[in-house]
Amino acid sequence: MMVSFFDQFASPLYLGIPLIAIAITLPWVLYPTPSSRWINNRLITVQGWLINRFTNQLMLPLNMGGHKWALLLVSLMIFLITINMLGLLPYTFTPTTQLSLNMGFAVPLWLVTVIIGMRNQPTVALGHLLPEGTPIPLIPVLIIIETISLFIRPLALGVRLTANLTAGHLLIQLIATAVFVLLPMMPTVAILTATVLFLLTLLEVAVAMIQAYVFVLLLSLYLQENV
Repeated sequence: MMVSFFDQFASPLYLGIPLIAIAITLPWVLYPTPSSRWINNRLITVQGWLINRFTNQLMLPLNMGGHKWALLLVSLMIFLITINMLGLLPYTFTPTTQLSLNMGFAVPLWLVTVIIGMRNQPTVALGHLLPEGTPIPLIPVLIIIETISLFIRPLALGVRLTANLTAGHLLIQLIATAVFVLLPMMPTVAILTATVLFLLTLLEVAVAMIQAYVFVLLLSLYLQENV
């Protein structure tokens, strides 16, 4: 039984072809394309308003040099939210439960922010490794600690997203299994458990959106340090 709980995180295959590629490319088909008309429909208008509000909020602490990242960061957040939300549907696969995919997003983007900082302002970038006013005997230790914390950042980004989504999916499957087992024996308890399952599903919807926002927000904070 425990093995079957984790089978939902295995990438599905069809004729030996992994379907994770379809799961990654599908979200882009679901969004309507803005037209060249002056007046759009309600869906495109709401979509544009939400994207503009999030872009303004995300770019607020950044200077003009960081605004060129707006398209990349907003597209990444919309992509992650869509994948996370689609993964809550029955008989679907969530690519963001794979640590390899999340690290594939986190490592290159984090590395680009570090390279930008080392290219534009190397003194400030290296100054983050040693806080001002540090006693001389603690300098080697603090440099090592700050360097380790710098390289742990992409790992924390990927593991945070993977762990939160994996834990939520496991809880949903465990409680759903309990509902089916208790229904013939104790219907009242099964109904109460189903209510808990419904509330947990609502919580997972919020987690799916919040984790995508946190992923992009932390990237923007790393970018703020180096731009």
